[in-house]
Amino acid sequence: MNATTRSILVAAVLLAASGATVAGEPAAAEPARAQLPDWEHLSPAQREVLLAPLRERWNANPGERARLMSHAQRWQSMTPESRKRAHRGMHRWEKMDPEHRREMRALFGRMRQLSPGERDALREQWRAMTPQQRREWVEANPPED
Repeated sequence: MNATTRSILVAAVLLAASGATVAGEPAAAEPARAQLPDWEHLSPAQREVLLAPLRERWNANPGERARLMSHAQRWQSMTPESRKRAHRGMHRWEKMDPEHRREMRALFGRMRQLSPGERDALREQWRAMTPQQRREWVEANPPED
């Protein structure tokens, strides 16, 4: 999941979970998910809360706009199960320490260059490596930063 999608989801969750006042509307005790309206029934103020992080990121990074649009289009084409897997992966990534993230960047950067069969072989090889062997592999195959 990209940062834009994550920002929108975080804003939506915060809006839903906080019960905060939006544009003078009284806060509910803790609205249930079913009580939240679909997009068409959100107030303009609620929509603004959700879209502001995306607008700021879009305007602040003109060079990233094509990538942001590509990620958004890809997200729209994903199945609900694929989206769930993406969310789980995002949460795993957020909990990783910096060294483990560096290893994963190197591993997945290399996997992008391989055929499906070669990816499977590298995945199995990776699982069999010791932490020291993984560090050595990353040094030999540094991630693209």
